Amino acid sequence: MSRTVSITLQNNDDARPIIDAIEKDNPKATINLYPAMVKIDCDGRLIVKQETVEELLGREWDVQELHLSIISIAGNVDEEDDYFELSWNI
Repeated sequence: MSRTVSITLQNNDDARPIIDAIEKDNPKATINLYPAMVKIDCDGRLIVKQETVEELLGREWDVQELHLSIISIAGNVDEEDDYFELSWNI
């Protein structure tokens, strides 16, 4: 049984490359756009990879920068220097 995880980010210039990276690395994710936020749902697991965000930004990116754009999350967090992952560990 898979459970949905989600991350909601501000809809601004700082978060757009992160949103694009999430979409690229999580093809099964559902992205819901709202005027001030973007809610991303994914069954089972969602990952934000440092490498993908850096590729889209064209500069170095620290995974900790993600926290500046987060509005809410649903799922257990596994965070390392090169990724941020949400899952339910079931």
